[in-house]
Amino acid sequence: MSGPAGAARLTAPLLRHATLDSTNAEALRLLAQRTPPFWVLAERQTAGRGRRARPWISPPGNLAVSLALRLAPEGPSPALRSFTAALALAEALEEVSGHALPLALKWPNDVLLEGRKLSGILLEGRSAGRGAPLDLVVGIGVNLIAAPPPGKVAPSGPVPVSLLEATGRRVTPEALLAALDAAFFAREAQLLAEGFAPIREAWLARAHGLGAPVTARLADGRTLAGCFETVDLAGNLVLKTGHGREIVSAADIFFA
Repeated sequence: MSGPAGAARLTAPLLRHATLDSTNAEALRLLAQRTPPFWVLAERQTAGRGRRARPWISPPGNLAVSLALRLAPEGPSPALRSFTAALALAEALEEVSGHALPLALKWPNDVLLEGRKLSGILLEGRSAGRGAPLDLVVGIGVNLIAAPPPGKVAPSGPVPVSLLEATGRRVTPEALLAALDAAFFAREAQLLAEGFAPIREAWLARAHGLGAPVTARLADGRTLAGCFETVDLAGNLVLKTGHGREIVSAADIFFA
């Protein structure tokens, strides 16, 4: 079953489902029928996915939601929404928990709590062609009450954790989504009005591993090792290596 809900308190309409294969997949399907923005939420996913097609386990009680956006072709890079989404999620988590949390943002798309993975963000988009608006889906999964066992996640990635396990606080998906909606659209407005610079500054203030040794595993199988120096104004990871600075646009990164 599905249907609109929560419109009175959300910036974008919400389509809620008891079960879906994937909220991102459903949002992409709905883009042929509905005009963004809109949220798609599932109480349970049967085929949730993260980056590089890795499975994302999402039992009832966790947040599994996707936001569909339509972006102007001349606007900021779609990839920068991973930063606005991560910042907004951190702010929303602190709002619903009622106090500051030991949260950190791991480039390019994870939110960590006490150094463990609380949330992942997946961007997927499509365009009708050069010069046409881009439809972007921002998928967000948050371990609110349960985290997958370590054996179910990438062996070299952060150990998963749930908000309930780490803090003892039980937060509903609906409560977190209400805070996330407000925080995301505030950050989106800031990005459109002021550019990436203030978003970048706020993100770096929460960055995990800034200045620490890191290994970046690139899509072509190569690895780069260096120190995490910064994120540039395009959202790229900047590494300081023995051969100079390296700019990384996409990679899995691992801290010692």
